[in-house]
Amino acid sequence: MSTKVLVCGSSGQLGIELVSEFRARGYDVTAWDRPELDITDRARVEQAIGDLDPAIVINAAAYNQVDVAESEPEAVLQVNSLAVRNLALACRQTDAFFVHYSTDYVFDGTAGRCYTEQDRPHPLGAYAVSKYAGELYAQAYLESPLIIRTSGVFGPGGLNTPRGNFVELMKRLAESGNTIRVVVDHVASPTYAPALASRTADLVDRKLTGVYHIGGGTPIAWFDYARLIFRVLGISPELKPTNEREYRTAARRPKYSALCNTKMEQAGLAPMPPLEDCLKDYFVRRAKFVGASKA
Repeated sequence: MSTKVLVCGSSGQLGIELVSEFRARGYDVTAWDRPELDITDRARVEQAIGDLDPAIVINAAAYNQVDVAESEPEAVLQVNSLAVRNLALACRQTDAFFVHYSTDYVFDGTAGRCYTEQDRPHPLGAYAVSKYAGELYAQAYLESPLIIRTSGVFGPGGLNTPRGNFVELMKRLAESGNTIRVVVDHVASPTYAPALASRTADLVDRKLTGVYHIGGGTPIAWFDYARLIFRVLGISPELKPTNEREYRTAARRPKYSALCNTKMEQAGLAPMPPLEDCLKDYFVRRAKFVGASKA
């Protein structure tokens, strides 16, 4: 009998890839999103997970509207913190292995280098605080959860989500014909969802626990990331750099939040593929998504 896995947040761009990856590896995957299970409802979570009795619960659900979170901190805490507590409690009751995703935003970005798992978190806003609290809840209620911090996730499934991703945003802006301005003074490590899902499955297969960083492997300024996207697309829209001072946002963001993947690689996992290769694969898969939706 194959191992039973529950993926929460299964319709997101990471959730879609997790469902596909774990099924391809022979796991018995149940895919739930909010219509199937509202993870903020503690009683419902306990009952649903108790009835399903999965061996592994993977939480890919998140409230990730960073700026909106500043005006509704209670809502972001419900999803990114208290819902994680609900899942952790349910996993403790059923002895399920819990996998939870966190973010590079738990750091303040002042180190000026890629962050390791040993670096001390210092979140800067409501979203970041909620994600760090989710980590703490998982660690408070479970002896050995797996917490994966990642950065700037993008995948073909973003076509079917309301907010999309940075790649889709750049493509839309390029098609508008207007000048595009992107910050040059903020650095992250954009992460390809299929590669993240594959490395997640590798960690689960190896029964590894604790905190792991899985970023894209390429520290890059958002401006340079946009330029790379356009180069892969073979287009040349008018792209100009801006900075934090000119482009004010409701939420404070870490200026340098790229993640170091050394711990992951030392565990025997393959390095993350180059960002340019990921973008090329993204657009190939994207074309298939678009074709399937038109069929």
